[in-house]
Amino acid sequence: MTLDCSFSQKINRPQPRLSFSGIFQIVFGIIFFSMFSFNTTANAAALSSVNIKSNLDPNAITITEIDVVFLYDQALIEDFPTSKSSWYSMRRTLTQAWGDSMDVVSVFVPQGFDFNTAVLPERKLDAVKVYVFGQHDEAAAIPIDVTDLSAILVTIDDLGIIVTSPE
Repeated sequence: MTLDCSFSQKINRPQPRLSFSGIFQIVFGIIFFSMFSFNTTANAAALSSVNIKSNLDPNAITITEIDVVFLYDQALIEDFPTSKSSWYSMRRTLTQAWGDSMDVVSVFVPQGFDFNTAVLPERKLDAVKVYVFGQHDEAAAIPIDVTDLSAILVTIDDLGIIVTSPE
């Protein structure tokens, strides 16, 4: 048996040496990269339960709509409507334009009745923002940010909606 001499020859190149600052830069780079690349749950929503209750007169013939909006793209937050009137006037356009980047759960609640738990989208915990709007609110009412809450109770009363959390 003979050996191939190209594999048995020693390579006479200088070997690189890492200094303390080089090691520090590598470790710092890995930590910095992991903070931005692997931390996908830092902005993720916590909302998993929405209960709705109406304190209005059950004899009145009115139905109030509550919208729970899940945004899955950080870039959409800047363009999201800042009032109830702009949300309800732009809702159809936004749902068509933003497609899979947004889910809207609309619940229609007759006055004086409770609606147990709204059915939320399967990917609800992937949302970067979750907002609540109530059609019964005043036109200038701003969206209520419930992203960091795991459970909410939306109460409809004479003045609009009130969102509370047991947390």
